[in-house]
Amino acid sequence: MSHVVILGVFVADTAYRADRMPVMGETVLGNSFSLGPGGKGSNQAVAAGRLGVKVSMISRLGKDDFGQMAIDTWKSSGVTPYIEEDVSSYTGAAFIFIEENSGDNAIIISPGAAANISPIDLEKRKDLIANADVFITQLEQPLAAAKKGLEIAKSAKVKTILNPAPATKLPDGFLTLCDFITPNETETETLTGVKVSTLDDAKIACEKFKEMGVETPIITLGEKGAYLHEHGLIQSYKVGQVLETTGAGDAFNGGFAAALSEGRSTLESINFGCATAGISVTRAGTAPSMPTRDEVEKIL
Repeated sequence: MSHVVILGVFVADTAYRADRMPVMGETVLGNSFSLGPGGKGSNQAVAAGRLGVKVSMISRLGKDDFGQMAIDTWKSSGVTPYIEEDVSSYTGAAFIFIEENSGDNAIIISPGAAANISPIDLEKRKDLIANADVFITQLEQPLAAAKKGLEIAKSAKVKTILNPAPATKLPDGFLTLCDFITPNETETETLTGVKVSTLDDAKIACEKFKEMGVETPIITLGEKGAYLHEHGLIQSYKVGQVLETTGAGDAFNGGFAAALSEGRSTLESINFGCATAGISVTRAGTAPSMPTRDEVEKIL
């Protein structure tokens, strides 16, 4: 079975829906609240797991109720955890504001124990990473840990994906470890200095990423789809009313990584990721919105 190894963070999502975001010092009445599993790495693991590939998740948790939520979420989605339990800290949590009319979101993340993920944690899982088909990480845990994971995977000729979220400046040479990079428009501007408003902008930004050492840049463009370097736009799938976009990027990355691990071409894998994301935005929540393989294949 194809194997995806994911380094990332689990956080408990506390999601608030309201007509608008309050300004500083103001209180507004919300329309609903929900508590559920989240974190970019965890969401991507759930997405890939539900698509039927073997998934291993490297992370840190606190010994608390949210940590148990993580274990239960991964178990139900076919994800095998490789975690360090940090009794001196807590499992991460996220505040998610969702604008009722548009489904757009704003997020604050407090990673807790996952902020202590270190290169040593990755060294402990060196054999696990080296025997994977795809290794994917994000930037919610410390950069040093992400770099170590990418280095281990790259040296073992495992395909590497960096989802550079949340956006942050990266050290020189960091992107040479990435076979693929999957930023959105905001993250692309942070990393390249190119504001992506058009497809021509996306092309210029992809060329910048190539100059920085990325083998294959991919820029996700929300409802438009994804832009692949030297190909162009792969359109999104519109399968129903958009309810919430919070987990769309994670759905794309999980679907993309799963397809890539099965030996599909880059173009096929992006298309698979777009279909996965297209279904997820029609559902509430992040991890709970991830579709099954049968659902994605039906859309395709």
